[in-house]
Amino acid sequence: MYGLIGKMTLASGQRTPVVSALLEGTRAMPGCLSYIVAEDPSDGDAIWVTEVWASQADHQASLALPALQAAIAKARPHITGFGQRIETTPLGGYGLAAAGRTA
Repeated sequence: MYGLIGKMTLASGQRTPVVSALLEGTRAMPGCLSYIVAEDPSDGDAIWVTEVWASQADHQASLALPALQAAIAKARPHITGFGQRIETTPLGGYGLAAAGRTA
């Protein structure tokens, strides 16, 4: 498995449209086991995205999907930067186990 955790900083007051665009454009991504968008409780202009993929190749392939490209285009004008980006190797867990995908 392949995981990513990343922080996005957003233009003031633009969190809702960015979150909506990301959630709408990421519903059907082959190989995606988990895609979570979360508010940063200490920063009103930031979100965290946590992703788990069957493989790094699945993640790379997702970047070419038309729905994801549209979501990125919709969100991009409101994104002011990217903070931490951490790659992980998920071993399993509650959501992944429920989907029948554990290490």
